[in-house]
Amino acid sequence: MKNLPIGAQSFEILRQTDCVYIDKTKHVFELIKNGRVYFHSRPRRFGKSLLISVFEELFNGNKKLFEGLYIYDKWNWEEKYPVIHLDFAELKYSSGQELNASIEKILGVIAKNAGISLEHDANGLIPMQFAELIKKLHKAYGSRVVILVDEYDKPVTDNLSNKEVLSANKRILHDFYQVIKATDEHLKFVFLTGVSKFSGLSVFSALNSINDITVDERYSTICGYTQEELEEHFKDYIEGLSKELNLTYDEIIAAIKDWYNGYSWDGKISVYNPFSTLMLFDKKEFANYWFRTGTPTFLLDLIRRHNRPQNFLGSLTASDSSFESYNPDNVNEIPLLFQMGYLTIKNKVSSIKGVQYTLGFPDIEVKDSFLQCLLSNYTAYPQESIPELFNELSTKFQESDAKGLEDNLKTLLAHIPYQLISESEKYYHSIFLIWLKTLGFDIQGEISTNRGRIDAVLKQNDYAVITEIKYSTEKELEEMLESALKQIDDKKYYEAYLDKKIILLAIAFNGKDVKCKFKTLDKK
Repeated sequence: MKNLPIGAQSFEILRQTDCVYIDKTKHVFELIKNGRVYFHSRPRRFGKSLLISVFEELFNGNKKLFEGLYIYDKWNWEEKYPVIHLDFAELKYSSGQELNASIEKILGVIAKNAGISLEHDANGLIPMQFAELIKKLHKAYGSRVVILVDEYDKPVTDNLSNKEVLSANKRILHDFYQVIKATDEHLKFVFLTGVSKFSGLSVFSALNSINDITVDERYSTICGYTQEELEEHFKDYIEGLSKELNLTYDEIIAAIKDWYNGYSWDGKISVYNPFSTLMLFDKKEFANYWFRTGTPTFLLDLIRRHNRPQNFLGSLTASDSSFESYNPDNVNEIPLLFQMGYLTIKNKVSSIKGVQYTLGFPDIEVKDSFLQCLLSNYTAYPQESIPELFNELSTKFQESDAKGLEDNLKTLLAHIPYQLISESEKYYHSIFLIWLKTLGFDIQGEISTNRGRIDAVLKQNDYAVITEIKYSTEKELEEMLESALKQIDDKKYYEAYLDKKIILLAIAFNGKDVKCKFKTLDKK
């Protein structure tokens, strides 16, 4: 079997160490043939750096590395181009001074390796130094320059919560990226990758001809593995895993697909998360590999501040304008979660009015991990306590155990720091929904009917729990319970679920005090 390319970011090393490589050079060839300046966004650990490395080796003319690949007999190997490869993930950027010094150093290294002497040094002259490097490389090689920028936005995304550093880094990057447009006549090809499309960095304002291929369906599979690619290139690993876990080939394929295949940038074709898939084949265990590499603490805090956790309990809609450049000083968490890989495109509808996207969690790994983190972040509820509660609560719902459910809810509320509690019915509604969704229950919130809106419906195999939630600091808990049950009866919220056993559930909150009441619907 070929080696697994875990952590492989160098195309040269990958090809020289007999690693599996999914041939993406058809996409590479089409991009170079059809344009000059591109931006491509994908989540972390999704193969962006490897893609950049492929471009670099191609423009350097390293023919041997491409033997057997699509582009091999289509590329003019006699032509070589000077390449400026900048990986902002490797730079230091915890302050504006640090970022300036890091950029100066890397530009100096590139110049030295090319035998070029730069007249401009740092001291605020980074843009002039960059422009000088581009022009002198063009002259020295007699060929226009290729610019490859990996993680172009890293100094911004890693400092979103530090306004002072964010402001300084934005200013530096704005001036730096403006050079690309100013030196256009010296450039052969420009390719930038990153996680997010931020405004104010000059990339998308100054480079008005840049082609953002993030949601371009022609390049939707340029990173990640399609189903066909997975089964063709990792067949031996799949068969080994099926034997290890005592599952049939079809069963193991279905499990891998549920866990790691669901990312889509066109709403049609989905791809596997490459990092998690490779780790699965290496460890032979299903686990949250990708999610562990970077818990979205800043985004979870942002969701909590905006008090919109219920947004993540169902599908979300977004227009094409949602994916335009974002202001890093005023971040909307939904498009940012999409760009960072916690949400993906489930459906895409185009019309004369524009494009509408339906977003959702890509797979089991992200859904379960994200909701557990969200619950823990929103309530301080210990994540290690979450998995064991599902069976316990299932029994309480089936047996209409109001006292048992009350005790569990009191335990949940006890973990919420006082300063996080919001005195509103919407807050308690959100907590209840997130809690049960995280535990694995099939629950939906705010379901509209022709008579009103149901707070929540929990569906298990043969029964449905129709839930109404009340909150008040003035009314008695018992009074709110009776009011909730009467509302369900009067508005006949249960009508769409008469094919199942119907259980009515009323929940009343007053601060951290809670009371529940069940009622089984008599269909006669």
